[in-house]
Amino acid sequence: MESELENWKNNGKYLPIGSVVLLNGGKRRVMVAGYKSLTDGEKPNEILEWDYCGCIFPEGLLSSEQNLLFNHSQIEKIYCIGYFDEEAKKFHDYLNSLN
Repeated sequence: MESELENWKNNGKYLPIGSVVLLNGGKRRVMVAGYKSLTDGEKPNEILEWDYCGCIFPEGLLSSEQNLLFNHSQIEKIYCIGYFDEEAKKFHDYLNSLN
């Protein structure tokens, strides 16, 4: 299991929905809930794109204001890989083609 987790950390750009991770310097785990969120940057007309949106685990999304946005590079540890089937693989291939 540990080698599979390391493989996703090192080679998988996007973890499946439901994956549970710890972010660099984090104290609480985060569950992946979505991909490719956009936010306004600090500069005028600046748009930031985030790899993931997530929520605190195990509580889940309690409010729309509690979304956590983060990039794959900010993941310190992967605890669990979410559900991944053929449909998810096709979607992940599409996500990876966007970069």
